[in-house]
Parts: sequence; structure tokens; C-alpha cells
Amino acid sequence: MKYEIVKLRERPELVPKAARWFEHTFQIPESVYLESMKEMLSNRGPVPQWYAAMDGGVILGGMGVIENDFHNRPDLAPNVCAVYTDKPYRGQGIAGALLEAVCGDMASLGIDTLYLVTDHTGLYERYGWEFYCMAEVDEGPVRVYIHNMEENDGTEKMHDS
Repeated sequence: MKYEIVKLRERPELVPKAARWFEHTFQIPESVYLESMKEMLSNRGPVPQWYAAMDGGVILGGMGVIENDFHNRPDLAPNVCAVYTDKPYRGQGIAGALLEAVCGDMASLGIDTLYLVTDHTGLYERYGWEFYCMAEVDEGPVRVYIHNMEENDGTEKMHDS
């Protein structure tokens, strides 16, 4: 399968479509994503950022980078968030390609460490992330992973197994 990893700051015309995709995926209002994406487009700073994996005009997966992914550890920032690949496209390297692109992009923007909260175990280790600690979200404890781009400069190959 051929797909392209898109930095939404470089393709602002895709922002409304991406915001709708994230809303449909996570059942969080489109306006929340639009607000963050508009901030990305207006401030040109490293955070927030949003990304999509696309096949032509179809979004296959996506993720963002925000300051805090709704956990109680504001010192662990910025956070990769909204990580998702649509079910029909899983197992084809899309999540790994998105993570690799995000890490490389954030390193180029001067961010050397990223965090990610998840209830998955074993998944992100395949992509060079390490379990760091537990944090609290509204639903309870959650795993926090860390990825330091200075240690591996974000260029290591990440593979779906």
C-alpha cells in the first residue's frame, strides 16, 4: 500500500477534513481539533502539531502533538496524542511511519523528548519508545512512554510486527 505522511501545517486545506476524521475516531468535538489545528497554523511554534497518513484523499491514520494529553503530569511534555490507524489499514506499517515522521519532525523543530500516554503494553516499544512511569487521567492510572530523539536522532527505522 502506498500512503503519504502529511504535516497538516504544510497542507492547511486538509485541516477541516482531518478535524472531522479525528472527531469521528475519538468522539471528541471537531471544534476541539479545529482549535488546536488553527493554533498550529497561527503560531508556527513546535506545539501543537498534527499529522495524517493519507492514500490520495483518504485519511488512513493520524496523530498529534500537544502539550499535555489530559494527565496529571504537566512536567511530561509535549505529548503525542490521538494515535490511531483505521482498522482496515492496520499491520501495514502506518503507525510506525507516523511515529517515525512525528519524531523526526519534532526533532527538526527543536523538541528532543516526547511523551505518550496509553493503556497499551508492548506496542510502542516496537517503535523505540520506553515505558517511563504511570500518570493519572480521569479514568484512572495510565502508562506514560518516553522517546528521546537525541539518543537516536529520530531516524531509526520503526517496524510493524
